[in-house]
Amino acid sequence: MTRWPKADAQHYRYRNVDSKLAIVFLCLVVSVPLTLVVGQEHGSTPTAASSGPPGKFVDITARSGVNFQYQASHTSKKYLPETMGAGVALFDYDNDGRLDIFFVNGAPLSDPTPKGTIPQKTGPKYWNRLYHQKADGTFEDVTEKAGLQGTGYGMGVAVGDYDNDGYEDLYVTAYGGNKLYHNNGDGTFSDVTAKAGVGGSGWSTTAAWLDLDGDGFLDLVVLRYLEWDFDDIWCGEHKEGYRAYCHPDYFKPARPLIYHNNGDGTFTEVAEKLGLSKLAKGLGVALADYDRDGHIDLFFANDSMVEYLYHNKGDGSFEEVGLVSEVAVDIDGRTYAGMGVDFADYNNDGWPDIVVTDLANQRYALYQNNGDGTFTYVSTRSGLAGITLAHSGWGVRLFDFDNDGWKDLLIAQGHDLDTIEQTNPNLRYREPMLLARNTGKGFVDVSQSSGEVFNRSWVARGLAIGDLDNDGRLDAVVTTNDGPAYVLRNETPSANHWLLLTLVGHKSNRDAIGANIKLVTASGQQFATVSTASSYLSSGDKRVHFGIGKESSVESIEIRWPSGIVQALKNIPADQVLQIGEPIAPANAKPAVK
Repeated sequence: MTRWPKADAQHYRYRNVDSKLAIVFLCLVVSVPLTLVVGQEHGSTPTAASSGPPGKFVDITARSGVNFQYQASHTSKKYLPETMGAGVALFDYDNDGRLDIFFVNGAPLSDPTPKGTIPQKTGPKYWNRLYHQKADGTFEDVTEKAGLQGTGYGMGVAVGDYDNDGYEDLYVTAYGGNKLYHNNGDGTFSDVTAKAGVGGSGWSTTAAWLDLDGDGFLDLVVLRYLEWDFDDIWCGEHKEGYRAYCHPDYFKPARPLIYHNNGDGTFTEVAEKLGLSKLAKGLGVALADYDRDGHIDLFFANDSMVEYLYHNKGDGSFEEVGLVSEVAVDIDGRTYAGMGVDFADYNNDGWPDIVVTDLANQRYALYQNNGDGTFTYVSTRSGLAGITLAHSGWGVRLFDFDNDGWKDLLIAQGHDLDTIEQTNPNLRYREPMLLARNTGKGFVDVSQSSGEVFNRSWVARGLAIGDLDNDGRLDAVVTTNDGPAYVLRNETPSANHWLLLTLVGHKSNRDAIGANIKLVTASGQQFATVSTASSYLSSGDKRVHFGIGKESSVESIEIRWPSGIVQALKNIPADQVLQIGEPIAPANAKPAVK
């Protein structure tokens, strides 16, 4: 994340790779002809954008009733948590069919803050906030009624129905300890952290719910950032106004926390047992079955060290394959400030791809899945490098804003150093959001023509995507560091059709997290994975959205549930929110094999 003293990553090449893995990676590079490497990444630029209209996103924050302000509590000591911002979740906590919004908030810091301090919220200014969406589309603050004021210096949020009771629960990460809130189904939540055994320790950032072992209960993956405390360390130039936040290389990485759901309301920490315990500087997590072997895999976005891709071996354990799969570093073999991540099929070939945001002068990373267990870094060829080189990205989502059948990119941007303009006059601390259209041949920046919100400069951090008004166009909620949150309504003019799927598991976990969906129309096919995890510290709508262009119906939908059951549906009319339940397989039936 923090890039002091240099803005680029040139000097990190292989710096954080252990010697054994570095040798493997170097051998891979040597074994590929140089002309092939160059041709893969430095090909011709993509063609012009498709003929569809630009996007149109409108800031409806004021009239929506949302009035949230994130408190970073900046100090003269430049404590690293002050730069992070926090996440946001879109979820339907009361099952009324309308998405609600949950914001994570910070806590007060003294200046200086004594070493060993665990910051705590001291009043409503620092509360986390839950906004309930009313029937008229406006929101009401129900934080106190719900019991979600929270504790600690908050970071991220993950949504999942961990006990399969039909109500979405919340896991909130923080510096100094995390919280699990059980949804009671009556508009209130109970803090069950101690009973569940998932409080953690240290500095947790992002989290994800998924069923790691196929037992039908959601487990919990929690990434931690650094071994860090409130030490008074001076970084940057030793003159007035130039003190900067320290680079993460000053601090040791931390071990992730992996909690197995015991099915009785308690969890057991199993990171070592499952092979998910490598030290990391995790800021983003996303999941997909990248090799289509029927088992969900994990990607960890790490800050200024190699990125991790964990392959699910299908026996309850994982192996880290980032280097051999060629997603650990960029095309030049350099590490970068991995922050936000999404794991989705952007080119509709059936193989999930990976996009990772980072800091200015590094280019956001786009890894195209080759279908053979490896990926190709295509940031330049896809057009993404050219439109992101001077920017710093955090929350990121691949989603179809205009329903033309291609997943586009929305990215929350803003540098982490509030002194960056003094040391790098060409860069900016506050930046506009980025909207990039997927033309089917690459990405084109359409921000400036997609609404005045893209002309505003924010220190943006968290980003959650979901259809707030159920009109088939995906909306966004964005958080900023030490600033307000924004609700952005998608009003893109388009005659394109859409489909929004709600999957309900029975043998699988009720949220169907990890289910793979293949959708086919007369125009082609698309693929998606059910998940609430991705972006940066945030949790998105669990419903799966497809834009289907001019087609008024879908020829077929194939769902591979986490249980292994495969379900097929035919001839589905477009423009609807469709709920699909997992079929109950006969006792003597075997799960379908892919």
